[in-house]
Amino acid sequence: MFDSALLLAAAFVAGALNAVAGGGSFLTLPALVFTGVPPVVANATGTVALLPGYIAGAWGFREDTAPPPGLSMRLLVVLSLIGGAAGAALLLITPDATFRRVVPWLLLAATALFAFGPQLRSMLAGGKPSTAKATVGVLAVAAYGGYFNGGLGILLLALFGLLGQTQLNAMNGLKNWVSALLTAIAVVIYAAGGVVQWPQALMMMVAATAGGYGGARVARRIPAPWLRGGIVVTGLVMAGLFFWRQ
Repeated sequence: MFDSALLLAAAFVAGALNAVAGGGSFLTLPALVFTGVPPVVANATGTVALLPGYIAGAWGFREDTAPPPGLSMRLLVVLSLIGGAAGAALLLITPDATFRRVVPWLLLAATALFAFGPQLRSMLAGGKPSTAKATVGVLAVAAYGGYFNGGLGILLLALFGLLGQTQLNAMNGLKNWVSALLTAIAVVIYAAGGVVQWPQALMMMVAATAGGYGGARVARRIPAPWLRGGIVVTGLVMAGLFFWRQ
């Protein structure tokens, strides 16, 4: 009963956190490991559990979602699926220790990009968005998300900001749609590789869905400066925790 309660609580909060700022995997992964699930399997199982939360969060932001300059929604979908599949395949053949050393640095860089996004946009103002650069950026972040979901939201928000997206709710809605797409294709690959514990994943899906939709609807009512500050703090805390775990 305690294990079930822990997993449900972690999934609910993770779903809400992913809908707003990302980082839900840092709750689901340790919760699953604490209940006896091996780390690699916990990573895949937690990602599966958060998929409906991403979908619910995207639906919660449905009025605000719009693609960033330089990309169409159709191209964004294709890039998300390709990148997510590549990252998931990489998870099945790469040792976790290698990626754990890189994760905190990626989180710090993404948080800094998001925090100083408005200033960077002002410095780079005047040029047209580059579809080629946007394509490479989305592919790279989608591959990251397919491999390890932690910090995916921070990276996506940073990327959309640099591509010229200015409305935070639109960025959040788009972040959830991209997360849902790349996670969906990753789940197929995880399942084919036999690294998902379905009883835990199915139970956590219910809680993550409720948290994802509730978090998205609440976030739409939060003033943008407060929401931006909360996202930056989330990124810094996550990076610090990853450094501490090393």
